Amino acid sequence: MSSTEQANKRVYVAGHRGLVGSALVRQLAAQGQNVIARTHAELDLTQADQVEAFFAKEKPTHVYLAAAKVGGIVANNTYPAEFIRDNLAIQTNVIHSAWRHGVERLLFLGSSCIYPRECPQPMREEHLLTGPLEPTNRPYALAKIAGIEMCSAYNRQYGTRFLAAMPTNLYGPGDNYNLQNSHVLPALIRKFHEAKLRGDAQVPAWGTGTPLREFLYSDDMADACVYLMGLPDDRFDSLLSVYPPLVNVGCGNDLSIKDLTQLVSEVVGYTGEVVWDTTKPDGTPRKLMDVGRLTSMGWSPKVDLRAGIGLAYADFLKRQAEGAFRD
Repeated sequence: MSSTEQANKRVYVAGHRGLVGSALVRQLAAQGQNVIARTHAELDLTQADQVEAFFAKEKPTHVYLAAAKVGGIVANNTYPAEFIRDNLAIQTNVIHSAWRHGVERLLFLGSSCIYPRECPQPMREEHLLTGPLEPTNRPYALAKIAGIEMCSAYNRQYGTRFLAAMPTNLYGPGDNYNLQNSHVLPALIRKFHEAKLRGDAQVPAWGTGTPLREFLYSDDMADACVYLMGLPDDRFDSLLSVYPPLVNVGCGNDLSIKDLTQLVSEVVGYTGEVVWDTTKPDGTPRKLMDVGRLTSMGWSPKVDLRAGIGLAYADFLKRQAEGAFRD
């Protein structure tokens, strides 16, 4: 892309302070792209009038829709109404205003939980809507499925160029380490770090440790998303010509939660025992992405899991030193 084309692009990253959005901003800034961002205090994406006014004033040409209410099993079980209500409102407002104001390309970010609980492995894009969802995160998953369908419907009716990208489990700089509502990997980093400092002989972990999960470093995810949005028109449009207009974003490899705990404990330096609380839910047995659609476009991840956990732990220590964790 020429410097003139870069300068003419106005790229809005919705949710720029989150794990996904902050990684996107880093990637876009490194490429010299003109990034537009607003905090929640400046722009409440659940309010249609505010979103419409923002698009009318700023006129973004490209949109990364990374804003969402997210969390792990505890948060999804505790706040199901907020998970479906807020996510439906955010994506409806942004996608509709993007169409009204002529956005050239939009990338809608979701999660691998959109696929059926008992989905064939690895999960392919065409497995969407082929079976029941995992009950513990069904409200969130249904909201994200609605966002994919909205992209598809607007493409069909209005000729928009809105693509959905579904990342696997993400981790990295800026992650949420609150033990009540974080995802498994950041929760393990904090648990093992604090147990190491206290000298605890044991650390509790949820479930049986048998579920299999795939993990992708957040900057790799951002690199993939920016790569997709920068594809030539014919290759980008080829992704919109099939149903669903969706691309899995992952590494294509998984490991058990038990193996993950071992790896995180080694990186953090905790040498005690993990005790599994089998009264707690495991969640979906396996969630491995088929990333053939993405890799066929020429992209592959750069950061392996052990190195990525080391980078995430360094970020955790830095933020802890800055007083980021008060809970």
